[in-house]
Amino acid sequence: MDLPIRKKLRLRDYDYSQGGVYFITICTKNKNPILWDSSVGTTIGRPPLSRIGQVIDSAINNIHTVYPTVEIDKYVIMPNHVHMLISLSDNDGRILQVPKIGRVIQHLKGFASKRIGYSIWQSRYYDHIIRDEKDYLARWKYIDENPLKWEDDELFGQ
Repeated sequence: MDLPIRKKLRLRDYDYSQGGVYFITICTKNKNPILWDSSVGTTIGRPPLSRIGQVIDSAINNIHTVYPTVEIDKYVIMPNHVHMLISLSDNDGRILQVPKIGRVIQHLKGFASKRIGYSIWQSRYYDHIIRDEKDYLARWKYIDENPLKWEDDELFGQ
């Protein structure tokens, strides 16, 4: 039996530990909408986070503590995915190694999974390397507006 060939998601020969900004999207397993409090009902905008969503929020806010060269510029937790703008600073000589973006995501997923008691994540994630200020501002705006567009998402109301 031939297994499907997965499309390579990472940019070939790119050093994902170099300074720069990355737009990251991480989805829950099977895109289950478990990160918002479903007891609030259908709401436009952002309802309160579920218990699991609160763990994810804590995990995101823990990243800079573990990796001082990493800053989360902006993020939003949606019912079934997370968007983040992550900045990696160049190594200033005081820190032995700047983590690759994959290591940062692995830490986030592991931190959350350990506290939840099981993994809620799809194995892969989407990344986009921010090219310039216009690109950065467009992604920032997307993160701001994403909760307002939840009702247009294919999984809205499921």
